[in-house]
Amino acid sequence: MNPIVFILPGLYDSGPQHWQTHWEQTYGFTRIRQRDWDTPVCADWLQTIDGIVSQQPLDQVILVGHSLACSTIVRWATAYDRTIKGALLVGPSDVEAPSYPPGTTGFMPMPLHKLPFPSITVASTNDEYVSIERAQQFADAWGSRLVNVGDYGHINSTSNLGLWPEGMALLKQLY
Repeated sequence: MNPIVFILPGLYDSGPQHWQTHWEQTYGFTRIRQRDWDTPVCADWLQTIDGIVSQQPLDQVILVGHSLACSTIVRWATAYDRTIKGALLVGPSDVEAPSYPPGTTGFMPMPLHKLPFPSITVASTNDEYVSIERAQQFADAWGSRLVNVGDYGHINSTSNLGLWPEGMALLKQLY
């Protein structure tokens, strides 16, 4: 049985050139649309995620988070005590870092809870929003396997990844 895959963009959503958008369009994955992408409130994001995901058979759900959505997934799993099939956490933004953009509410401090389901954290060595060392710290705390993809920046639209087949191969490891 194929899993139910949800795309969870981070701050400002994922634009037309983002690998998440390519995956949504090519593979038919469902994007969870937040009400406010620019000045989000964490409690609102958590409620939106749970309202959608809880309607599915949880043992078939895989969440694909990018940036701020990575720590949001950890907060959601803890707040709602949900166990899903797995999560791919790509480019987790360090909301405590000085480089993190202002305007978010309730996302600090970084959650360091162990996830109750399998996960893979993907990080880059030159991400402006998280150092590789902090990404490793997050992955360790979350019980996640860290995959270092090298110099991919924030692993977003400017990384020009297209369909990002390497990322899809990682996602399929959670199937």
